[in-house]
Amino acid sequence: MSGADEFDEIERLFRPLTRGAPGAFDLLDDAAVVPSRPGYDLVVTKDAVVEGVHFLRNEAPDLVARKLLRVNLSDLAAKAAEPFACFLAVAWPASFDLRQRERFAMGLAADLESYDLHLMGGDTVVTEGPFTASLTALGWVPHGRMVRRAGARPGDKLMVSGTIGDGALGLAAAQGAIPDSDGFLAFRYRLPQPRLDLRGPLRAWATAAADVSDGLVADAGHIAKASGVGLIVDLDQLPLSGAAATWLEQQADPQDALIRLGTGGDDYEVVCTIRPDQPKPAGFAVIGEVTEGEGVEVRAAGRLVDAGQGGWRHI
Repeated sequence: MSGADEFDEIERLFRPLTRGAPGAFDLLDDAAVVPSRPGYDLVVTKDAVVEGVHFLRNEAPDLVARKLLRVNLSDLAAKAAEPFACFLAVAWPASFDLRQRERFAMGLAADLESYDLHLMGGDTVVTEGPFTASLTALGWVPHGRMVRRAGARPGDKLMVSGTIGDGALGLAAAQGAIPDSDGFLAFRYRLPQPRLDLRGPLRAWATAAADVSDGLVADAGHIAKASGVGLIVDLDQLPLSGAAATWLEQQADPQDALIRLGTGGDDYEVVCTIRPDQPKPAGFAVIGEVTEGEGVEVRAAGRLVDAGQGGWRHI
């Protein structure tokens, strides 16, 4: 793609996604200005997605854009932050035609409007490698109130929001490996729902939190490591959707099945800890507790089990 083509494409596809943000300068500059907000801290997160790793090969470009934004918003949700802007970098495959690039921009535009975000800048390039996109998301949180992974203390309750296991089963369903007659599981994998609705409760009572992207056990382990504590995770207490519960009932080895659900990742729920005297908030399930020591002890089907790495490792 020539320089002229690139700038024309940015003007036509991505300038409207600034949604009038003054600091974006209509994407005519090579930098942006992020405004300050008195009494708030700026929270910054960044995630990338690669074809064949984070989404299926030949996935619809609009779905790729929407998932890219949502996985970043999930990180902000776990920090109890209010999103407001983002920066985008896309490496288009050389085989991508104009219509495919337009579909990506349309998908991103739809979710930027839904979540009330502004695109502030970024870059586009062409690659001979797989379709790759990276997004940096910005959010606000009241000064000193970001919920970190550090902060859990022995005796705290370990909880998770929503349902767990739909992401892992959704990938299998999207690949045609398991039945999914109504498409529920594949939808959960392709279009996660960032738990931005939990900002208030997390600010009020969470001592530590992380989003469930790599796998519940692995992400709970991130809390344990950052907090310098141990954790007990009881997979028998996993909150399951109807589809995941039906799948579990059909498995010959419930222990292995529970480990698969608890380590599969792509759920984009929030795992967190709260003080033992706090009542369980609505929409959360208690799945364990914080202990002295270090590491994560996992139980399934009433037994202590080896959950391996606990989830996805990038390297």
